[in-house]
Amino acid sequence: MTTLSNHQVLLADRPIGLPKNSDWNIIETDTPELKTGEILVKNKFISVDPAMRGWMNDRATYVPPIPLNSVMRALTVGEVVQSNSPSFSKGDEVAGLGGVQSFCASDAKTWEKVDTSISPLPMWLDTLGIAGLTAYCGLLEVGQPKPGDTVLVSGAAGSVGSHVGQIAKIKGCRVVGIAGGSEKCKHIVDVLHFDDAIDYKTEPLRDGLKRTCANGVDVFFDNVGGETLNLALGRINVGARVVICGAISQYNVTEVPTGPAAYINLLGRRSRMEGFIYFDFKDKWPAMQKDLASWHSSGKIQTQHDIARGDVSIFPQTLLRLFEGDNFGKLMIELSH
Repeated sequence: MTTLSNHQVLLADRPIGLPKNSDWNIIETDTPELKTGEILVKNKFISVDPAMRGWMNDRATYVPPIPLNSVMRALTVGEVVQSNSPSFSKGDEVAGLGGVQSFCASDAKTWEKVDTSISPLPMWLDTLGIAGLTAYCGLLEVGQPKPGDTVLVSGAAGSVGSHVGQIAKIKGCRVVGIAGGSEKCKHIVDVLHFDDAIDYKTEPLRDGLKRTCANGVDVFFDNVGGETLNLALGRINVGARVVICGAISQYNVTEVPTGPAAYINLLGRRSRMEGFIYFDFKDKWPAMQKDLASWHSSGKIQTQHDIARGDVSIFPQTLLRLFEGDNFGKLMIELSH
């Protein structure tokens, strides 16, 4: 089989605080000869997600840490260019953990075919992929909203948060989003049809919560953590569900953060706070994707893509955009080969 030149981003060091240029090593190498059962995928889009920061630390979470001098872990979509597996043919379009590299050679069992007649490739990293599935699992399986509930979403203009709010509206809930900046707040209200928004950059969050959630919060879907979580816990109703999806405000801190002081409200208001990983519901993904595709095609779910274009060398600065609040919608890289 033909050997191709592959550009890869390797994790060279464990970051302390925000990742810096010296934490990465960008190399060029040849693609390996395929073993039996393997395929070679040309990555076309690389998903850039907050969870990546946790994968870089030297401790296991829901997945093992990335070994030093290994390709940075990332979800990708792309095209099969060589196959040594009966399950895939050259030209098949697939999704999997292809990593931050131009090409990925790996076991065919780790990849899934995607149907681009339903949705184009980027959507399989968004509504039909990690963003939409995370929102669906976290809100409907864990948060279990009921019609008429007030659902509060932090990181509401991000890829997951924007899906959470729209799914909650589909389910008959009142939805309030927390986002940074007037443009993002206007987008989630005018385009995504959230009922209200809090711009944490211009309005104290405590005041914003009193204004928009005067009757309390039934479901809080948290992507931020820290003081945002603490203040939201102060507004929960009896029987509320607090869904812990992420804590982007904490990923780059250099000191051990304190826990939320208002956690005692979970006791007095007989509520629960629960974390989840969307992989826990993998057996339900096909049914979820069917719903998500239907909602998207009918216009009930709108998407916003933030696509950086270039080779893999743009990954380090693109990742930092997540922690600067600079991205607007699902952040990904479209690779130029």
